[in-house]
Amino acid sequence: MPNKIEETNAVKQARHQPAKLDEVDRKILGLLSEDSSRSYAELSEVLHLSAPAVHDRVKRLKRDGVIKATVARIDGCKVGRTLLTFVLVNTKNVVSTRRLLTLGHLPEIEEMHTVAGDSCVLLKVRVRETEGLEALLEKIQDIEGVDGTRSYIVLSTFVERGPDPSP
Repeated sequence: MPNKIEETNAVKQARHQPAKLDEVDRKILGLLSEDSSRSYAELSEVLHLSAPAVHDRVKRLKRDGVIKATVARIDGCKVGRTLLTFVLVNTKNVVSTRRLLTLGHLPEIEEMHTVAGDSCVLLKVRVRETEGLEALLEKIQDIEGVDGTRSYIVLSTFVERGPDPSP
C-alpha cells in the first residue's frame, strides 16, 4: 500500500528551473509567439543571423522544452465552441484531485491547474452550449471526492496569450 508521500507525488509536478536564455533566444521566442509560421530566413533577417544559426537556436529551444509545441491558435467561437467557462473544483484530498485529473483527455477541457486558495483545481473549458457545460459538470461531480464546483462563464475576452519571453 503506497504511503501518503507517494500518493501526493502523482499530482505534484517537478519544479521547473528557468532555461538559460540570452537576448537573441528571447527575441526568437517573441517573434515565434507572434507568428510561429515565420521561416528561418525571415527570422534570420530580423535577428541579423544566418538561417542555420537561427535553426540551431530554435532546435535547442525545442530540445530544452522552452518551445513546447508549434500550434495554431484556434478561435473557439468560429469552430462552434462559443461557451468559455472557468470551473473551480473542490476536492476532499489529493487522491480525489488525482481522480479529477483523469478527465484531462476530454476535448472540452483546455487547461487544468491545481491551485492554492478556496478551491483545489481550476479548469478552463470550452463547449458549444449550456447543455454541454452541464454534461461536463455532471462528469466532474460524479468523481468520488469532488465536493463541488463553481463556474464562471466568460462574457468577453480582451487578452489571451502565452507568457512574455522577456526577462
